[in-house]
Amino acid sequence: MTPVTVALSVAAMLMGLQWSASFPDSLVDLSSKNLSSVPRDLPQTAESIDLSCNHIQQLHGGDFKNTSLLRFLNISWNILEDIDEDTFLDTPLLEDLDLSHNKLRNLSAQQYLLHTENLLVLNLTFNKFFTMTLGSEFSSLVKLERLALGAQKISMGDFKNIAEVKLRILTLSLENKPWSYTAGSLIDVHAQRLQIALTGSRILDHDLVADALSLFAEVELINMTGGYKKLSEQLMERVAILTSHLYLTKMYISWTEFSDCVNIILHKSITHLRVSDVTLYILPFVDTYVTQTSKMKSFTVRRAVVKDFFFSQEALYNFFINMPVESLAIIETSIIHMTCPKLRSPTLQLDFSNCALSDSIFSRVEGEEILECENLDNLRKLILVGNNLKRLQIVSKRVQYMKSLQQLDLSLNSLVYDGLLKCVWPPNIINMTLSSNGLTDSVFKCLPQTTENLDLQNNQVSVIPSFILKLKKLSSLNLNANRLRDLPVCMGFPILSELLLRSNSLHAPSVNKLESCPELKTLDVSNNPFACTCALRSFISLGIKSERISHPGIKLLRWPAGYYCTYPEPIRDFTLRDISFPEVSCNVGLLAAAILGPAVIVIIAVVTLCHHLDVPWYMGMIWQWTRAKHRTRKHQVRPEDLLGVEFHAFVSYSQHDADWVQNSLLPNLEGPAGGLQICHHGKSFVPGNTIIENIIACVAKSRRSVFVLSAHFVKSEWCHYELYFASHQRLAWGSDSVVLVLLEPLPQYLIPSKYYQLKSMMGRHTYLEWPQERAKQRLFWANLRAALQADLPKAPVTHGEEERK
Repeated sequence: MTPVTVALSVAAMLMGLQWSASFPDSLVDLSSKNLSSVPRDLPQTAESIDLSCNHIQQLHGGDFKNTSLLRFLNISWNILEDIDEDTFLDTPLLEDLDLSHNKLRNLSAQQYLLHTENLLVLNLTFNKFFTMTLGSEFSSLVKLERLALGAQKISMGDFKNIAEVKLRILTLSLENKPWSYTAGSLIDVHAQRLQIALTGSRILDHDLVADALSLFAEVELINMTGGYKKLSEQLMERVAILTSHLYLTKMYISWTEFSDCVNIILHKSITHLRVSDVTLYILPFVDTYVTQTSKMKSFTVRRAVVKDFFFSQEALYNFFINMPVESLAIIETSIIHMTCPKLRSPTLQLDFSNCALSDSIFSRVEGEEILECENLDNLRKLILVGNNLKRLQIVSKRVQYMKSLQQLDLSLNSLVYDGLLKCVWPPNIINMTLSSNGLTDSVFKCLPQTTENLDLQNNQVSVIPSFILKLKKLSSLNLNANRLRDLPVCMGFPILSELLLRSNSLHAPSVNKLESCPELKTLDVSNNPFACTCALRSFISLGIKSERISHPGIKLLRWPAGYYCTYPEPIRDFTLRDISFPEVSCNVGLLAAAILGPAVIVIIAVVTLCHHLDVPWYMGMIWQWTRAKHRTRKHQVRPEDLLGVEFHAFVSYSQHDADWVQNSLLPNLEGPAGGLQICHHGKSFVPGNTIIENIIACVAKSRRSVFVLSAHFVKSEWCHYELYFASHQRLAWGSDSVVLVLLEPLPQYLIPSKYYQLKSMMGRHTYLEWPQERAKQRLFWANLRAALQADLPKAPVTHGEEERK
């Protein structure tokens, strides 16, 4: 397929691709299938059918009877010679028809067009048409927007049948065959743009160019490879030119021809010149003259390439940057630098998108000094999308003298900012675009304070730091596709009205932070990994409120479809609006009341019941009995350690408590009831010995010592001695050798200071309390017996027997 055909079919293909993307099952591709006729089994759902590059010779009525939804039909590159009148009777929705590169012969006999009144695009180039005379059937194409034609001869009146059709684009293909044009033949055409497509080395017809420039607001010349000098001369000769937009597409031209042609156009009334897919050769080594007066508003070069290796890049750049135009664009071209205008430039807009510019843009080096550009002070908009810019602070220096600059687009570069050096932006920047770079949190230290709209999407920002300077005029902030984990605080943006945070890392946005954004009206937090827990309740509430049309608060964009759970797994992919959390599960107070309330009641009831039934006392006594049994089993005393031990316990008590000891204690420990050998001064003290000697002897002959504590006990001097000697015995027998029985409550303050050993024992050891209730006394005696139970030598050894041995 030739380049001309590609250019002519671009709109049709785009339309077909758009339909196929919307309805994948509606696209039928039968190209290059060696077909000789239209298949009879075309699907009824087909909206786009491609039958190109086959061997179809004729189209018949009924070929498309089953495809009533057909909108796009491509039958190019076949051998079509005839099309029946009723071929498209069953395709009322047909909008795009490509019949190029076939063998149709008569443009005045295309009767099938009578049934294509909804056509928007029709391509009939590269057929066997001799004359361009359009038949009356073309007048029925009242909706036609694009018409592409090719014939050997164009004469007056050929287009009278489309005089009422308001075309957007008319394409005339100047094909490789004898070709002629009669001046004035295009007078009946009403089209916004005229495309003249050349093939091979064909040169533009003088009359055709003259009519094009005088009849059409937009003229596009495609595939020019020569004849530039004649075109320049013709442009120079013409005084009146209706054309305001001139497009030069797919050119192969020398630098001299190109610069001469541009200089001539600059002097004419053409206000917009666009050059696309141009190849330049014989490039300059010195600066080329460019006129300094012009009516042209915009000059655009897209996809320019050079054929030479040796030339002056500076001379090339100087030609473009010194053009007296309001808007200059060099796009998709591998320029690595752009110079500064030599004089104060009138240019208001510069667009160097998708080039290869570096941080040195606009600057020049003289000696060891870098000089910044000061002649672009009228510039209002600068677009540097998709270049090789790396350091944001350096870029700020390059544009610092552009005092009129209001819009700056630095997206799709490799910009970073380390926060070490201060940025020096011009004073009037309003719109700042820094998307798709490598900027982090520190970028907020390097922003123009006059910014109203800031685009930082697709960077590495994780948090808006608190140290940022106030952007008092900022109303719109785009932070989509960054790394934010929570909503920012608006302390630095007092009038922020739009905040975009789509596709970040927000799990549970803190809605309370929005209280610092009093002017916020629009918020977008969609496509974030929301964790659907209680922490998200306030955010969900915000979203539900934003659904109300009358709600005066924040509008949540893309709600609810763009907001779904990623955690926990059971509700993954649920929309947030479909999630609810019971109040009791999220309110700590209610949850605590629901759980602790009944628990406290049960505990109080149990405690009250236990207190009423003396359960704590019983439990304490059982615990002491268990411990006593455990100590008895654990501390096995060796037989040799028990030499001289005759009693299980020595009982120490005050004489005032003798009745309780004689009537209660001893009967329950001695004899059949207890089976214990008890030593006490009533029966065990040896007459004639001193009391001290008897105390020492009794303590020595007893496995344990039992002290019956009472108020009388602490007043007895002899009880004090007994306690003293028993405490020394405790060092030898261990801590369980002393058993305390509290006969009556004995507060610590009643114990004299000399009884410090008793205070220590009562503080460290559990003592047995004598219960007044008879029901508790049985357990008391069991506990006491368990504490005193121990193995004694079967035959006590006397002093005389020891001497005999």
